Amino acid sequence: MKRKNKNRIRKDPPVRPVRQDTRQTKTAGGNFADKLIAHRDLHAHALFSSLGRLVASPFASIMTIAVLAIAISFACGFYMLVVNLQQLTGNLETSNQISLFLREDVSDAHAKKLADSIRQNTNVQSVKFISREQALAEFQTYSGFGEAINTLEKNPLPIVIQVVPKNSLEDRQGLEDFLKSFQQSPEVDIAQMDLQWVERLQSIMAVTRLFANLLNIMLGGAVLFIIGNTIRLELHNRRDEVVIAKLVGATNSFIQRPFLYTGFWIGFISGVSAWFIVTALMLILRQPVEKLSGLYEGGFHLLFLGFADTLALIGISSALGVLGSWVVLICQLQYTKPE
Repeated sequence: MKRKNKNRIRKDPPVRPVRQDTRQTKTAGGNFADKLIAHRDLHAHALFSSLGRLVASPFASIMTIAVLAIAISFACGFYMLVVNLQQLTGNLETSNQISLFLREDVSDAHAKKLADSIRQNTNVQSVKFISREQALAEFQTYSGFGEAINTLEKNPLPIVIQVVPKNSLEDRQGLEDFLKSFQQSPEVDIAQMDLQWVERLQSIMAVTRLFANLLNIMLGGAVLFIIGNTIRLELHNRRDEVVIAKLVGATNSFIQRPFLYTGFWIGFISGVSAWFIVTALMLILRQPVEKLSGLYEGGFHLLFLGFADTLALIGISSALGVLGSWVVLICQLQYTKPE
């Protein structure tokens, strides 16, 4: 019996130390990271699901985006018109030069020193010195009175210094002060400049910029209304889905998220389409415009949308899409309640 009892006695296995699972000892930082990843996944799902809804209804999406792209391309086109007109006025600055007619007793050497001192002025873009002989030769060539000039015993033309100021189309008061400083010089007999032409050109550019800004504001408002109406219709079509989401406790921000991304995609794609429209129109107009400029012996070249302008165009159109969607959602979700 004792032997049987001894055989029945079993020894317990040695106790092994319990290993702590590091995965279960998460800190607060790990929980925050998980929440951040979940939040990212929700936004990514809303982003691509909203794009999928646009692709699922191609006809309606293409019609909406086409209308928006045309409106945005109009605004962008007028912006490029102002930019190219500013380039044109920059080329016309040479026609707004100040002509300094020196006194008869000023010699060529003294006049050249005066021209060199004027070149050192920071407000001067370029200086051209025209001697009496050069002025006489030009007068004989272009006036048609060459034979009459040859009968004169003395050259009646004075020394002329042509001064082209910087930014002459932007500051009329500075031009007037600049002209008065030359008039006070003892070597200068007459200093003249067609300030009326400069003022007219400044007024034309100011009116053009104001018109372009007002038009861009109106077209931006039209884009907001179109996107807002599109999101309103989308919200109406998905009303049952929104009501069910509210019944299970979804917040307004959760419900708004896919609609906001829909507005983003509409604005983004419309901005990219508008860029292609404007670029295509500029390519079509480039050769005729440059040919016309060549007929007038000009070096005018059309300016296209740069990298910064392109980013601004797409960013503004995308922001308008999000803003229009957000305004409509704030108003409509208040009246969309479970019955």
